[in-house]
Amino acid sequence: MKTPFTRQLLKPLFFLAVLTIICAFFARTLTDSETLTDYAAKRETEQNASTSQNEENQDDSVPQNETIKNEPASQNREAHNDSVPQNETTYEKTEPHINKEKTVSDQEDASMTSDDDTNLSAERTIYKEGFYYEQLTDEVKEIITGISYPVSAADAAASALPAVNLLADDASPAVSYDDLRYLSVLYYDFNGEVQTGELICNKGIAQDLVEIFYELYRNEYQIEKIKLIDEYQGDDTASMADNNTSCFNYRVVDGTTSLSKHALGCAIDINPFYNPYVVYNHGADGETYISPAGSEIYADRSREFPYKIDENDLCCRLFKEHGFIWGGNWNSCKDYQHFQKVPEWPAVVIIKSNYWYPNNLVYKYILQCYHDVIRKAFCTK
Repeated sequence: MKTPFTRQLLKPLFFLAVLTIICAFFARTLTDSETLTDYAAKRETEQNASTSQNEENQDDSVPQNETIKNEPASQNREAHNDSVPQNETTYEKTEPHINKEKTVSDQEDASMTSDDDTNLSAERTIYKEGFYYEQLTDEVKEIITGISYPVSAADAAASALPAVNLLADDASPAVSYDDLRYLSVLYYDFNGEVQTGELICNKGIAQDLVEIFYELYRNEYQIEKIKLIDEYQGDDTASMADNNTSCFNYRVVDGTTSLSKHALGCAIDINPFYNPYVVYNHGADGETYISPAGSEIYADRSREFPYKIDENDLCCRLFKEHGFIWGGNWNSCKDYQHFQKVPEWPAVVIIKSNYWYPNNLVYKYILQCYHDVIRKAFCTK
């Protein structure tokens, strides 16, 4: 016998199934679909082609990207003061300048084993000085295993790992080490000082993130801290309460058994204490749930306060330009800190031509419908 909840859930699921079939038909008819792996490979190919062209011209002139890179963000803004209102946030986009290099030890030790050579030669992709991503090294794997990256109870016991993130012995993670990338970025903290931040994300969005964080850095956009969530023992609530910006954390959505997009490395939270997670009509009492605790005052988005992310905020604009979805646009809940990008969703693989993707209005409408259906059943963070 169908319960009222089951009947309520079947209707949006049926709509979703029909929508998926239609999307798949158009995707196969008009163009090829694209997964996160395809997307990452395409970006890498484009960046390599750009690098080759830049290297051919470097003997005759200084690349334009290098000139911009050495120019402080404050000077960039001064150059536009005559044409742009002072209270309007602007930024100047730069063309990608990607270099591929092999990071190797400066010392050549004849006694070094082949395993050591492998550990020291992980491929690194440099976008700008201070902004790069690479495959997870053994050192990083050791740091995250059992904390932000799950391990089976049997493996944890066998290796004496102090694990807090355990899987059933017969289960395997939905994302592998090879699917993830370690990022290093520069940013301005709340004191206006330059700091180095660390992130782990899905390889499909690694290039997006270094480009976004570089633009934020050039415009002196302030972020309080960017640390791996492993420094908080994988505790998302503790990380948010400390206003830490983070990305990968293999966990479920708060209050559910469904994996978060953070578990795939496809979501990131920016200045979370000032941009809280808000759920309306939460629980049996229908109360408003706000996380982290203590950030309730910042749930009122009609107020003006520092570090607030809204539609006009530079951070929000940059993420949207790169195809991310902002949690502040959700309906049944609001996640003002949250940006996610999962290209293999059915609504995203519709059409990949320049005309359709990602700026076409039909694409955006279908994508919004897709999210609305999901949000009615589950408010995923």
